[in-house]
Amino acid sequence: MARTGQADEAGRLHARVDVAGSGEASVATGVPVLDHLIGLVAQYGSFDIALEIAPGEAEAEIAAAGRALGQALEGAPRSSGSRGHGSAVVPADEALAHVAVEASGRPLVVSNVELSDARVAGLGRDVIGTFLHELAEGAGLTIHVRLIEGSDPEHVLEAIFKALGVALAQSCRPRRREET
Repeated sequence: MARTGQADEAGRLHARVDVAGSGEASVATGVPVLDHLIGLVAQYGSFDIALEIAPGEAEAEIAAAGRALGQALEGAPRSSGSRGHGSAVVPADEALAHVAVEASGRPLVVSNVELSDARVAGLGRDVIGTFLHELAEGAGLTIHVRLIEGSDPEHVLEAIFKALGVALAQSCRPRRREET
């Protein structure tokens, strides 16, 4: 079972990811919508995720959550024998999102999704942009996000995070060995 974890020096942050889990999530970031979205990553990726962040400003918590989760996940898709890449198209009601990830070691997020004007759960910033950029930095991932369809911001976020979970799970799977 692959387990990775990360905690800061002050004990204000703890993150653990078990990529061979069952989809259980224990998430307390102080931002309920983010807790829900990370729970979707766990569920759709069949990861066990434990993430706890001491309360603070919402934007800082979102960034810390993305970075911590990325650092806890970093070794799994980059380990010897792992595929190191994955891709998924997943719906959430009227929204349909495609997410592709690669453990490139060159953190980058390329997206056609702009939610900075949408006030999801009262947050004034682009929740997905902040979180994904920090996740990519923490794990050394290249992440491509394409919104194929969708108008409701909450459904758009759900579709993206579901697809992210599936794509990350694929990237952590062992490579198939060709039989000769």
